[in-house]
Amino acid sequence: MADGMGGTTAASAHGGLMDAVYRNQRHIYDLTRKYYLLGRDRLIAELDAPDGANVLEVACGTGRNLVLAARRYPHARFFGFDISAEMLKQAHRNVEKAGLSDRIVLAQGDATDFDSQALFGVSGFERTFVSYSLSMIPPWHDAVTEAMTHLSAGGSLHVVDFGQQERLPRWFAAGLNAWLAKFHVEPRADLEAVLAAAAGEAGAGFEFRSLYRDYARYGVVRRRSS
Repeated sequence: MADGMGGTTAASAHGGLMDAVYRNQRHIYDLTRKYYLLGRDRLIAELDAPDGANVLEVACGTGRNLVLAARRYPHARFFGFDISAEMLKQAHRNVEKAGLSDRIVLAQGDATDFDSQALFGVSGFERTFVSYSLSMIPPWHDAVTEAMTHLSAGGSLHVVDFGQQERLPRWFAAGLNAWLAKFHVEPRADLEAVLAAAAGEAGAGFEFRSLYRDYARYGVVRRRSS
């Protein structure tokens, strides 16, 4: 999934890059990525979105995750944005095909600097999730900070992304990283430390797990209710 850089010029440049990468890939993205974007469905299952909750996906890509989440939590409201206009074209098609246009709102935005009120008319979210996108955002620390800014009291931020493949064969890790580089993807070795720091600054709870022999990493930051 794709999203952006801080600053109008940088964000525009990154948005253009993501459009170029996904202009054709968006048509086969979900079919090809389901075999190696592991942990996405676990994240959705663990959102535990309460009735009436506002749920945001940062860098929503094709809308695949939003559709699955909306089906799983039929009494919550869903929102998603992406910096790539090309990916949003596919997201709109997928949402319409699923018959969920009345429950999923999409917009174009930059993960490092977004106004949820302007985009969606919503001031905060009870659940926010970021799936395999921080590895594509150059100033990704800013994206974590921004996501926390829009998280409601008692809400939670869920993040899944590539790990460092520390318990997988070296040849596998080398091959995977070479492949990911072709799509401007860089696994974040310090993902746990950055999320832990964000949790600490907010006085929030924090959980972190390595999945599938460190193929993926999954973190949850939970804000206190008050």
